[in-house]
Amino acid sequence: MRILRALFRPVALAATLIGGTAVCAPPSHAAEARKVIVDDDGSGIAEWMLLQAPNVDVLGITILSGDVWRDEGVAHALRAVEIAHRTDVPVLRGAVYPLLNSEKLTDRWEALYGKLVWKGAWMKKWVEPTVQSTPPYHAPDVVPHLPEGDPTIKASDEPAVMFMIRKVHEFPGQVTIIATGPMTDLALAQRLDPSFASLAKELVYMGGSLNPQQVRPDVAAAQFAREFANSPRREFNFRFDPEAASIVLRAPWRHIVAVPADPSTATELTPEFLHKLAAANPAFAGTISKREPGFPLWDEIAAAVWLDPSLIKHSEELYVDVNSQFGAGYGDTLSWTPGYQPDLDEQRETVVRTIDAPKLEAFITSLLARPLPSSPPK
Repeated sequence: MRILRALFRPVALAATLIGGTAVCAPPSHAAEARKVIVDDDGSGIAEWMLLQAPNVDVLGITILSGDVWRDEGVAHALRAVEIAHRTDVPVLRGAVYPLLNSEKLTDRWEALYGKLVWKGAWMKKWVEPTVQSTPPYHAPDVVPHLPEGDPTIKASDEPAVMFMIRKVHEFPGQVTIIATGPMTDLALAQRLDPSFASLAKELVYMGGSLNPQQVRPDVAAAQFAREFANSPRREFNFRFDPEAASIVLRAPWRHIVAVPADPSTATELTPEFLHKLAAANPAFAGTISKREPGFPLWDEIAAAVWLDPSLIKHSEELYVDVNSQFGAGYGDTLSWTPGYQPDLDEQRETVVRTIDAPKLEAFITSLLARPLPSSPPK
C-alpha cells in the first residue's frame, strides 16, 4: 500500500457521512423503516442481521456468483429467509458469470503472475495447507444439498437486475444497496439504466483492499491475510469481476461506504463465537452449529456498520477504482486522497479502515437474539 496521506477520521465523522445523517446507533423504533436491498454471492449471518434489525425493510435479496455459483447461493438465501420466518422477502437470481473475467482467464493469469489465495466458485484446492476445508468444486448449474437443509420455497421469476432498477424508481432516494459480493449485478443495472445509482440512497459494499495491518496471528482467519503480505491491493470481490467493480465505483452514487478487507483481518468466526450465536436464538442454532469456523467476518462488518456506524473506529475519505487491465495488477484496488484522483468519474467514498471487533460480536449476537416473527410480515 502506498497512500500519500493517511487521513483517518474518527467515528463521529463516519457517523455523519453514513446515510448522510449523524447516526451512531440503530434507528429508534419510532423511525421510518430504512429500505435496503442485499446483493450477495451467498447467504449467511449478514442477511439474518438485516432481517432481524428493527426498523429495517429488506426489499429483497439478490444473488450472483462469487464465493459460490449463483444457483447454490440462491438456495442458501431461500433457506435463510425460511429459517428467519421472512419468506415475505423475495430472493432473486442475478448474474451467473462476470462481465469478462472467467475461470480460464484466471487460470491463465495464475500461470503468468502467481497463485491466488481464494477463487470462489472456481476454487479446486488451497495452494498451501490451511485449517479451512476446500469447498466442493462443481458446475454452475449444480446445487448440492445444503447442510442447513434444502429450501422448500422458490426464487422470484423477476431478474435481480430488473428488480433493483424497479425498486430505486419506486422509492427514489430511499433505497440502500448493500453489496457483499462481486459487482456484476450492479454494473448491469447501471448500464441498463444510467439513472440507477443516482436514484439509490447510497451504496455500502464489501470489497477491495488497501493495506490490512491488523492481522492476528493467533487466529485461523489470519490465513486469509497471507495474500496481503505481498499483494496488499488484491481482494476477491473486486478480482472476480474487475470490470464490473470499476463501472460501479465510477457511477454517480449519492454516497458510498466502502468496507475493504482491512478491518476483517482483526475478526474471526471462532468456535466460541459460533457457540455464542447458536445459544442466542434456537431458531438459528441448527444452522449456525453447522457453520465452519476460521473465517473473517467480511459481510457481517458491512451490514453492521450500516446498522450502527459507531462500530467504526477509523475511516478516511478516498476516491476508489479498480485496475481492469489484464496484467499483474488485474483486479487490484486503486485509491487516491482527494485531489490526487485522475478525475475519470471516480467517486468519493467513506472507507472503513478499523472497527471495534468485540463490540461487533456483541452487536451481531444481540440482533440474532431478537425474537422471530411468528409468521412472515404482510
